[in-house]
Amino acid sequence: MDVVALTRQLGAAIQEDERYKNFIARKEASEKDPEVQDMMAKIEEIRTQFQAESMNATPDEKLMGKLDKDFQNVYTALMCTEVMAQYEESRQEIDNMMNYLMQILYLCVNGEDPQTCEPQPAEGECGGSCSSCAGC
Repeated sequence: MDVVALTRQLGAAIQEDERYKNFIARKEASEKDPEVQDMMAKIEEIRTQFQAESMNATPDEKLMGKLDKDFQNVYTALMCTEVMAQYEESRQEIDNMMNYLMQILYLCVNGEDPQTCEPQPAEGECGGSCSSCAGC
């Protein structure tokens, strides 16, 4: 059994998963959205100004504070756009899927039965069984 070949098969299966397809579609939508791109450019501009100021021998703390506040405001506005909210939701679904798969592999490497091992949810994460908590 070739582990690398099986890994490539898993990669292909992931790319066929609806969560992955949704993630890619939302990523592309964010890359094409003019409002998102304008905000991303503004964030990069602010970050560049902040870095340049921080490299000065005597950085202007007031200016750095203003740039930090500007960054936070633009970032918050960016993350509140519908396009970015959807992108972040789909990115989180992919992260959750990948974490789950990695946990299964970790359990298998530690001798668990690959057919029956089940990762435990992280603290504060819903494991799907309402018997362990008061509900979502």
